[in-house]
Amino acid sequence: MPTPVVFIHGLWLHATSWAPWVALFRENGYDPVAPGWPNEPHTVEAARAEPEAVANIGIDDATSHFRAIIASLPASPVIIGHSFGGLITEKLMGEGLGAAGVAIDPAQIKGVLPLPLAQLRSALPVLGNPANLHRSVMLTEKEFRFGFGNALSAEESDELHRQWVIPSPARPLFQAAAANFALHSEAAVNTRNDTRGPLLLISGTADHTVPDATTRSTLKQYRHSTAVTEFKQFEGRGHSLTVDKGWKDVANAILDWLKQNGI
Repeated sequence: MPTPVVFIHGLWLHATSWAPWVALFRENGYDPVAPGWPNEPHTVEAARAEPEAVANIGIDDATSHFRAIIASLPASPVIIGHSFGGLITEKLMGEGLGAAGVAIDPAQIKGVLPLPLAQLRSALPVLGNPANLHRSVMLTEKEFRFGFGNALSAEESDELHRQWVIPSPARPLFQAAAANFALHSEAAVNTRNDTRGPLLLISGTADHTVPDATTRSTLKQYRHSTAVTEFKQFEGRGHSLTVDKGWKDVANAILDWLKQNGI
């Protein structure tokens, strides 16, 4: 039976942005799916037309949604998430779900302290207005270029924006920003689980949204776990690394890592 794979996207990219990954993993013998977040319309166009559909969805809402999807699968899957999808991947792996997990440029979990200026600036379109907490927010081309496409040409960044960007709930960003001040934060992860499957954290060294320093600090949160936790950097890559022209380099590195771990 092929090993299932569940791809989890983060804020502002539609689930269909994983389509090339789904095809590649299927070619490599896996059984992949890329479901959207709760209430996410099935197409980019529909998501843009119905921004209120995803408003006010929080980290736990999304985690419960993907937990239920995993429970419906015939076998424990590989979980691969990007950005807030990476944080959700870490939460699910901390619960002991998943044969293996890959968190690509994962959003900041509770306990991670660095807040580089680029990260603050990339979050400003959302966090700059407290009323956004209960809304969904759409990034402009300029905001997307800074947060995702800073390592790309303006043309490629604008094309990715046209192709994949959708309104996303602002609540997860507020939750992550306040995580270290909240006793029961939804951004908390069980990083001490010794019996979970192997976990790979991936960082793009040019990322503005989740800077390399943030992902390296996330790695340190796992220092008390004896489970396999590894870290890989992609030099000069920004937050767009799952959808830009170099996506296959990242995907192939993950496939190699899975094979090395016998998955």
